[in-house]
Amino acid sequence: MTTPPVPLPAERIPPGTADWRTPDAQRWLAAVPAKWAHPLWAVLALVVAIVWELEAGPVAACTSAAPCGTDWPGLMVAAVLLLTPYWVWRQPRLAVAGLAIGLATLAMEEGFSTFGRPSALGFVLAVAFTTAGIVHRLAVAGRQRSLAVEAAGPAVQPLPAAARTFRRGRLSLILAALALACAGFGFWQAQRVVDAYEERAADATKLSGRVTALDQGDEDADVLTVTADGRTHRLDTAYPEDFPVGSRVDILVDGDRAVLVAEPYDVFGWETLVLGGSVAGLAFLANGVAGRVRSGRLRRGPLPVLRVLVREDPEDSRTWVYAADDPGGLRPVLHFHSLYAFEDDDEREDHPETDDDSMAVVDRLKEVFQGGAPTPPLREAVLYGVPYAGAEVAFVARDDEDDDEVAVECSVSEVRPAVAGRRRRGPQSGRRERPSRAADEVAAGMTPTAGPRVWRAHGFSRAVGLFLLLVQGGGIWASLADGPSWTWLLLAVGVPWLVTAVATALTWRITADRDGLWVTGAWRVRRVPWDVITSVRHADDGIRIGRAKDSSVGISPAGWTWLERRLGHEPGAERVAEELRALLLLPELRPREEAPVGRQGIPVGPPLAALSVLWGAAVLLLL
Repeated sequence: MTTPPVPLPAERIPPGTADWRTPDAQRWLAAVPAKWAHPLWAVLALVVAIVWELEAGPVAACTSAAPCGTDWPGLMVAAVLLLTPYWVWRQPRLAVAGLAIGLATLAMEEGFSTFGRPSALGFVLAVAFTTAGIVHRLAVAGRQRSLAVEAAGPAVQPLPAAARTFRRGRLSLILAALALACAGFGFWQAQRVVDAYEERAADATKLSGRVTALDQGDEDADVLTVTADGRTHRLDTAYPEDFPVGSRVDILVDGDRAVLVAEPYDVFGWETLVLGGSVAGLAFLANGVAGRVRSGRLRRGPLPVLRVLVREDPEDSRTWVYAADDPGGLRPVLHFHSLYAFEDDDEREDHPETDDDSMAVVDRLKEVFQGGAPTPPLREAVLYGVPYAGAEVAFVARDDEDDDEVAVECSVSEVRPAVAGRRRRGPQSGRRERPSRAADEVAAGMTPTAGPRVWRAHGFSRAVGLFLLLVQGGGIWASLADGPSWTWLLLAVGVPWLVTAVATALTWRITADRDGLWVTGAWRVRRVPWDVITSVRHADDGIRIGRAKDSSVGISPAGWTWLERRLGHEPGAERVAEELRALLLLPELRPREEAPVGRQGIPVGPPLAALSVLWGAAVLLLL
């Protein structure tokens, strides 16, 4: 039986407020970006393109005419490039500016001919793909805005008084100030090093000498031996490839101290502080300013209003919004995080959620971490503002049946559509459903069969396996390339785990027959009779089959749950676990025949381990 939503007093519903009904909400929800425009793909393309360009692009050598000193403009461009993938996800309009800066910098440094280089051309293609995705996402947001305005009708209402005093972005701006202060401190310290060098260089003697040797110092620092004016000098260098033995270099000698003119000082640590502080500071600054601008836009004038249902997720305090005619909370439409807004300080102090000493808050946190937090009820609410991807909204609702007061809440994160892959993460999470009901729902889509049922590695699982295989091959190459070292210990520990994970992700298989399950992992095929199985669950990107006496049998990884949900797919391993649970609880669905040997699966861990050994031997022979 469905519990009715917590009602909203009629006097708090503005006249003319339209219900956001399921047909209109589903049309709004259908206007989501295409899968190719998901920010994840753009971020991956950008990261790969930037790394490729940094690795393959030309690097200017350190010379006496062009010393390797500080390059603050270049450092700021690097900060923007590091921020751009993050902005693609959070601030798409700023990301367009970051992409333009990256392209302009590349063209100014080497001219337009540089785009003929494969790595530079790859960067251009990644920028074009990312820009197209951003434009598509912004266009879709505009479409959602039009649909929401159409559903709200002509009625507009002023924002509640409490929401008009709500301010966004304060914490982000404080953190931005702290991070930028750290960057400023790093810049000041680096300039002190530069000024000290220039002061000493003015009185130093400049000599020209020849590099006679290159060796390793006490702390693995490359050391040049330079003979100049009849004396031998030993100088540290960060770029030994720029000074081969026999080449001529310029040095500055000041008493017993000598430095390369091409490498006058080392401020790498301070530059790293400037870069990290700038990236963090600009990220927080952009978030704070964007929050202030959006909340200011919300307070600017009368707003469209919609009557909806809301529910808070006890796991992450996310607010989920449902259509007004969905009393069961079955189809979420959008979600965001929100905070209470108050008209004055007295009301803020009286509200239980803001009492720092309240033991109720501690008890609530304990319930959340222990998995025992009750599912909050649905509440009738009035939504102020136009909802679309990236918007800010506010709403009024009662907290519960026993509370006569109506609370005002304002969003503190962007509105996001409740795409299919995230619906199971709402307050009605599957972890709180009864197993028998879940089995009945799954069984409705299953047909009893005589032959065995087989579940095997799907596309996402094989993609994870291929990625881990590349990591394994690259790790073996990197560890063995430099000869015997302590990294071989890491290889001995990491490769067996990787072989197991790769073999499982690529070829896992579960076969159900008359008497039980055949579970094929990396190293063997296990037989699990039906009468010893106590549970089947999906956990940690794998499938766990509990047994009455022995330890559980599991396969992991069997996919990548986070990515599958982000892309709007139901996790394949979760679907398999549900169907296996249905067979466990409903014996009439089980196959009536025994699985032949050919359908029980073959573990590929042993041959993959042999191939890894052969690959390692090949690396040792080739290098």
